[in-house]
Amino acid sequence: MSELANLPERRAIIDACLAMNRLGVNQGASGNLSMRIADGFLVTPTSLPYDEMTPEDIVAMGFDGTYVGARRPSSEWRFHRDILRARADVDVVLHAHPTFATALAVHGHGIPSFHYMVALAGGDSIRCAPYATFGTQELSDHALAALDGRLACLLANHGMIVLGKSVKAALALAVEVETLARQYLYAQQLGEPVILPPAEIARVAEKMRRMKYGQPIDDNDAPEDTARPRA
Repeated sequence: MSELANLPERRAIIDACLAMNRLGVNQGASGNLSMRIADGFLVTPTSLPYDEMTPEDIVAMGFDGTYVGARRPSSEWRFHRDILRARADVDVVLHAHPTFATALAVHGHGIPSFHYMVALAGGDSIRCAPYATFGTQELSDHALAALDGRLACLLANHGMIVLGKSVKAALALAVEVETLARQYLYAQQLGEPVILPPAEIARVAEKMRRMKYGQPIDDNDAPEDTARPRA
């Protein structure tokens, strides 16, 4: 593969990495991002500040672990490869070290359904994967398990992973997960918050799905002036 192949995708990856730092989802050169392409995936290089990256620096990899380009791939390429290989429903993997999500992760805590927006991550909780050394197959295996049926997880003593169909979707979810982590930590200062039951989170998820696709929702969601019988 040419180092200039998939140029729009390479630029989108760099833009998203810069946005991670700008939005407070990440700091410095930590974190990494990958995107599925026809014959494998693109991933950020290791040990290169985002503001110094050029499209040629983005590394093209195959699912067999081989890569093309002058740069070495991110040290976390294994979980990028394994997630994209296992999850046909997503095309982007974003990994970052946001402050509040990481504060929970260093205690091994995930995010329960204290708020209905947890449903955006694909279930009634955002799990925390057990700790393993960065860049190892063990960490990848833990992340895959924590992401089963989910679009986000925390990594113990490390950070977060979020998934998306696009760079924009993954970045938006990363911001949302960090917001939920911050809210959960603040809410705990007043005591353990009320946790919404799985059935309610499932109902919220279905309402969100219908809103996204423009489908009609149930009668309880009709505006008040149209919900009343007409005289």
